[in-house]
Amino acid sequence: MGILIRVSKKLNESNYIKWSYFGGGGGGLTRSFCSYPKQVSKEVADLSQYPTDRIRNFSIIAHVDHGKSTLADRLLELTGTIKRGLGQPQYLDKLQVERERGITVKAQTATMFHRHNYGSDVSETGEPPSFLLNLIDTPGHVDFSYEVSRSLAACQGALLVVDAAQGVQAQTVANFYLAFESNLTIIPVINKIDQPTADPDRIKAQLKSMFDLDPEDALLTSAKTGQGLEHVLPAVIERIPPPPGKSSLPLRMLLLDSYYDEYKGVICHVAVVDGALQKGSKISSIATGQAYEVLDVGFMHPELKSTGVLFTGQVGYIVTGMRSTKEARVGDTLYNTRSSVEPLPGFKPAKHMVFSGVYPADGSDFEALNHAIERLTCNDASVSVTKESSTALGLGFRCGFLGLLHMDVFHQRLEQEHGARVISTTPTVPYIFEYSDGSKVQVQNPAALNSNPGKRVTACWEPTVLATIIIPSEYVGPVITLCSERRGQQLEYTFIDSQRAFLKYRIPLREIVVDFYNELKSLTSGYASFDYEDADYQTSDLVKLDILLNGQPVDAMATIVHNLKAQRVGRVLVDKLKQFIDRQMFEITIQAAIGSKIIARETHEKECSC
Repeated sequence: MGILIRVSKKLNESNYIKWSYFGGGGGGLTRSFCSYPKQVSKEVADLSQYPTDRIRNFSIIAHVDHGKSTLADRLLELTGTIKRGLGQPQYLDKLQVERERGITVKAQTATMFHRHNYGSDVSETGEPPSFLLNLIDTPGHVDFSYEVSRSLAACQGALLVVDAAQGVQAQTVANFYLAFESNLTIIPVINKIDQPTADPDRIKAQLKSMFDLDPEDALLTSAKTGQGLEHVLPAVIERIPPPPGKSSLPLRMLLLDSYYDEYKGVICHVAVVDGALQKGSKISSIATGQAYEVLDVGFMHPELKSTGVLFTGQVGYIVTGMRSTKEARVGDTLYNTRSSVEPLPGFKPAKHMVFSGVYPADGSDFEALNHAIERLTCNDASVSVTKESSTALGLGFRCGFLGLLHMDVFHQRLEQEHGARVISTTPTVPYIFEYSDGSKVQVQNPAALNSNPGKRVTACWEPTVLATIIIPSEYVGPVITLCSERRGQQLEYTFIDSQRAFLKYRIPLREIVVDFYNELKSLTSGYASFDYEDADYQTSDLVKLDILLNGQPVDAMATIVHNLKAQRVGRVLVDKLKQFIDRQMFEITIQAAIGSKIIARETHEKECSC
């Protein structure tokens, strides 16, 4: 049996207890961490002890797989919020798809308590003051940029985590500017310094050249081994300002996210900007006009902990009896029904940029798919769902998504978490068409585009994105060729350092929705990082491409393409269909057509009956 010996307690420096462990089998010296004495647990529920100057609200932002979730785990452990070694890794990533893909889809919050010598306050026991730290874990992908912006609106600072070996990547750039535009204090954290290939000095130089961040401000850490973590929370307390709200003003809350609980109903994550909230209060939504009674209120530590009250600057949850997450609109302002307040800035409804048809793999499973989608959209109100029918696939649904990743995650959750087997049509984007009579229509489903020759299309527009690509310099030529083939317009071309290049393009959204990322990864041997943000619509020469089987159009396969690419796309679709359609006892004619003009054709010979 090993002997555990407490060596020293340094509350005045980093508020950690250092332990030495002499193991029975040769042991050696190791360290574990604890944030403060156990009596602090009595303070946890007394939120009135934390005025705004002892509150810090911050987020962790990073490129995929740079250690964001692991760092969050370590901070929760260091503050005693969760016990080390207990519970699953990536504690704040609740969904299976989040843990598998290393992404954050749903915003999560966790309240931590940490003692640190800062300011003039000293507790009655002579110990350093305790600070309330709200970690707001935001989605990390541009598809959820609006949700990220609303979560960051509740923060005053952010930890920008960068891998010590990989350096600045595409999502690092996107996340930095989201935080920068939100006027957050940014603390650079160079993580994974324990890796053999780590080069912190090179990463510091990148942070300086890309973002003008002072290299001396960067924290060097390894969330895996614990190295350097004792400097993170003190930096959060000392560098990030307290929330600016005023307790004397009427209640205003920012709605950060929501999810459905089968026992409590809809649970909303909120940040109290001004005033205070108590259980039993009557609150209203500016976005919907609905009024509710607060049935429960508290904070996440890290699970729900009911307190009956939340004060100015604090982040927590409320239960109001909402029946659907569609009532809980991210970015909404909640306020006391008896008062009149100005809405918090920035609210806007969900904007769907990618659409796809979803059908049951077996036509008889429509009701099961309907039930699975209903359950899934209980926790994801940002998906738009309408029923539709296809001559080839039968009854199904037309779904609208915030972006490509949002669509992929939805399909994965349907199959993994709800057991649905589905067929998805090729994703499309929303186009705008203007007709000869001056009318304009937004087309989300190509099959719905009017092919009536008497109503001529006079102009059309398609959505574009600003794409950020970071690649090793030796792959610049092939990537520029790829972007040109996808009708991209080069906006920027620079070198981050001697080894990596930074490219920025304006590309039509339609050109990246299917296989752009896979081709980019293939061209660069997997070393490219890619991100994008929505840009404006641009005029374009677009046509509707129909697929016909024995002269009958298959509406689920209709697509809208650029006129210059129509023949090539049509030829590819016809050839693929010939490969995958089983031979029948009769001849099958497969055609691609623009209006009445056939641009590609194949014939599937009938099966021999001899």
